Amino acid sequence: MSYPEAFIRQLTEEHIAFVKRTGLKAEVLEAGHVRLRMPLKGNENHIHNMYAGALFTVAELPGGVLMMTSFDARRFYPIVKEAGLRFLRPAASDVTVDARLSEDEIRRIGEEATTHGKANFVLDLQLKDENGDVVAESHAVYQLRSR
Repeated sequence: MSYPEAFIRQLTEEHIAFVKRTGLKAEVLEAGHVRLRMPLKGNENHIHNMYAGALFTVAELPGGVLMMTSFDARRFYPIVKEAGLRFLRPAASDVTVDARLSEDEIRRIGEEATTHGKANFVLDLQLKDENGDVVAESHAVYQLRSR
C-alpha cells in the first residue's frame, strides 16, 4: 500500500459524502483484496429491503479501493468506465462484497498503466447477505491511469 491502511479506510468510508451517509465500512484492505460492508440500517427502501442505490454503491466502490491498496496513489488514479448490477433477490440484511486481483493481474495493470498511461481491468463480483446468499451480481470495467 502506498498509504497507511487507516488513511485508505478513511478515504473509503468518509471522503465521498454520499458513501459516508450510507455507513459503508471497509472490513479488509489488503493489496489485491478488499471487503466492504453496506449496512441495511439507514439504507432501506419502501419495503424494508436494501435500496438499489446502496447495493450499486457497494458494488462499484471496490475497484477504486483495490487501486488504493494495490498501487502507488501518487503515481496512479482509478476511474470507473462501465458498471452494471443484476439483482437476484431482496437484501434484508447487511451486504458484503469481496473483490480480489491476483498478483499477476496487479503486475499487468501496473506495467500497462506505466507504459501506455492507462490500463483497463474488469471486476465481476457477488454481493452477499448475512446468510452468504448472493443478492446481486455486478460487472464493472475500471481503468487505472497514470498521473
